[in-house]
Amino acid sequence: MHIPDGFINGGVSLGAAAVAGGGLTIAVRKTREFLEERQVALAGLVAAFIFAVQMLNFPVAAGTSGHLIGGVLAAVLIGPWAGALCVSVVLMVQALFADGGLTALGLNIVNMALVTAVGGYAIFVVMRRFLPRTRSSVVLASGLAAGISVVMSAAAFVFEFAAGGTAPVSLQAVLGAMVGVHTLIGIGEGLITAATISLVLGVRPDLVHGAAHLPIGLADTPRGAVTAS
Repeated sequence: MHIPDGFINGGVSLGAAAVAGGGLTIAVRKTREFLEERQVALAGLVAAFIFAVQMLNFPVAAGTSGHLIGGVLAAVLIGPWAGALCVSVVLMVQALFADGGLTALGLNIVNMALVTAVGGYAIFVVMRRFLPRTRSSVVLASGLAAGISVVMSAAAFVFEFAAGGTAPVSLQAVLGAMVGVHTLIGIGEGLITAATISLVLGVRPDLVHGAAHLPIGLADTPRGAVTAS
């Protein structure tokens, strides 16, 4: 999913950089409005977790492999805008080590941070509205949204390639390869996201942004805490 330097022409790359810059500016403003002190520490942990897990690839098909993007995972834990910032920081660090080109950083932030964290979280919220107000529903919605967000990210890349791809590959081939393979990768993303959210909900549900709608006692009371009778 990481786009290297020169794979998309300069015009489209600059346009994506502008979109990424605008999106991150909004993200910073939105995050300042609600991020509490304890969530700042959690945001750091989320970014570190995503950075570490992205180094672990799992086999998909025909010699291909995939790894966690983490946009929906971060968004459900700390909110979509803070989640987008976390993934963006990871992508910036990776770009310094040639994992994704520096000139393609805007493209990668749009596809892997904004599309997955903000767009994926929107899907999560819609799904959550049609499910019971339970922890299991939060886990299910987060897993499904995470899987769909990977396909959304792949589709965004196909759109960018259609607008300014430089490789001698047909658009039809790119579409089939990207959407097909990333549908399989999305399954892994969904499972990892659901498992992680389930784990955090079981220990500290009060820290899960996407569970804030749950009744008190399900989302706001940490395990082991004493409640007033």
